[in-house]
Amino acid sequence: MPFRPHRWLRAALIIAAALLLGFLSTRLSFRQDWTAGARASLGPQTTALLRTLDAPVEVVSYASEVGALRGAIGDFIARYRVAKPDISLAFVDPTVDPAAMRERGVQVDGELEVRYKGRSERLKVLNERELSNALLRLSRSRERMVAFLSGNGERKPDGAANADLGQFARVLLDQGIRAVPLVLGPNARIPDNTDLVVIANPRVPLADAVVAELVDWVERGGALLWLSEPGEAVGLDPLATALSVRVLDGTLVDGSGARLGLGDPSFVAVTAYPAHPVTQGLNLTTLFPQSVALAQLTGARWDIKPLLRSSAQSWTETGVISRTAESTIRYDADGQEMRGPLDLAFALSRLSPRPDRREQRTAVIGDGDFLSNSFLGNGGNRELGVRIFNWLLADDDLIEVPDRAAPDRELVLSQAGLGLLGGGFLVVLPSLLAATGGLLWWRRRRR
Repeated sequence: MPFRPHRWLRAALIIAAALLLGFLSTRLSFRQDWTAGARASLGPQTTALLRTLDAPVEVVSYASEVGALRGAIGDFIARYRVAKPDISLAFVDPTVDPAAMRERGVQVDGELEVRYKGRSERLKVLNERELSNALLRLSRSRERMVAFLSGNGERKPDGAANADLGQFARVLLDQGIRAVPLVLGPNARIPDNTDLVVIANPRVPLADAVVAELVDWVERGGALLWLSEPGEAVGLDPLATALSVRVLDGTLVDGSGARLGLGDPSFVAVTAYPAHPVTQGLNLTTLFPQSVALAQLTGARWDIKPLLRSSAQSWTETGVISRTAESTIRYDADGQEMRGPLDLAFALSRLSPRPDRREQRTAVIGDGDFLSNSFLGNGGNRELGVRIFNWLLADDDLIEVPDRAAPDRELVLSQAGLGLLGGGFLVVLPSLLAATGGLLWWRRRRR
């Protein structure tokens, strides 16, 4: 066999080119998304946001090692690393120390904690919209000021007692929302730099001057959150009238809680929510101990939307609720009790009288225990509280990620169509293959 150097040279060049391509592939990268709607890539809004982040982002995922959840989370975060390489991802197995996870408020396998510049936010849903909006909120430099009315036995935003809101205030602080006490004297005025005023269950009647200032705050366009309780006679009727809301008599009880293992009928569990931006996508159960029902007044000057609603098995119990095992309560149709479904939270909005003419927002919730230190960790209480505060603070500069789902991902066939499809694969196609094979064999035999 003659020696042909050009063949050897060509082979060497091919091998060298292959090695060079392999080396370059480790140094250079090229990414092209050919999926329908580019659903395997980040949207332009998210990419623009990542360019503005001037510090590293830490993502901690509380996902167990069993299953493919960690892999899915890693693949998702890898999309963000393409635009921002200094995003780190760490995994913590929640099954190793369940008690520690409960203390941290971890409730969902795969829950994410996003950290940026000393602040953090938790995510229970993994998608581009949720993660990008969390990064957007964490990137805001201005700290929001929330004033909690104090001096009348209210729940303390910095308190450690079971009824106080210290744990929730720390959650708010992680998101750049600072809770401060607000004591109003006879001639005191709510500071104009206050972003939100919270009335958290006063125990003693408020002075007329304080109630008048709260009403004036609302009339000036201020945001307000009012947490009410059964039998709370503290002189806030003028505020209720200004908000076009009435607090119903009695304690809201709900018999549907028995299927969730709640032995106390005064504990209302909410599993389904009316349509509203606050509750959109919220699929966690929330728990409200000792709550009160609300009603709208006619001729309201607000756009009032329900946030929370009890089941059809609920009513406003005006009698004494005993918690002994043998005690029973029942709906009194002849009295003044009202049967459910009943609203226990309202979201109110209207055009603000302030010069900016932005939307003014307030909320009235017939319970304050759900945010207390005792009950904050139950179900979705923490998540709901954060959502309510974000909405009240008009945190609407959110990233809207359009639906980029692939078209025609589902094939809907009738029973007849399924029969034809099955017959084609099981009978017609094998018969054609057999006939083709027989024809080829017959033609070869004739040669």
